[in-house]
Amino acid sequence: MDILLWIVFGLVVGIVAKFIMPGHDPGGIILTIVLGIVGAMLGGWVGRALGLYSEGEAAGFLMAVVGAVIVLALYRLVLPGRTRV
Repeated sequence: MDILLWIVFGLVVGIVAKFIMPGHDPGGIILTIVLGIVGAMLGGWVGRALGLYSEGEAAGFLMAVVGAVIVLALYRLVLPGRTRV
C-alpha cells in the first residue's frame, strides 16, 4: 500500500513541478511520476536530515516539490536535445 501512496504522491508532486517549470520534456506521464517520486524522496530526506520539519508536516510537501523541480531541472540539463517525433 505504501508504494501506491508514493506513486499517487509522486504524481501530484510531478504535476505541481511541471506547472512550476513548464516546457517541453522528452518524457511522458510515466516519467513525470518517476521524477515526482524521486524528487519527493530526495526533498523529504533533505528536509528531515536538516531538521526543517518532521514526518507528516505540510512542509514536507513543499520540500518534495522543491526536490521534484530540482530533479526535473537536472533531467532537462542531461537530455537537452531530445525531441518528440
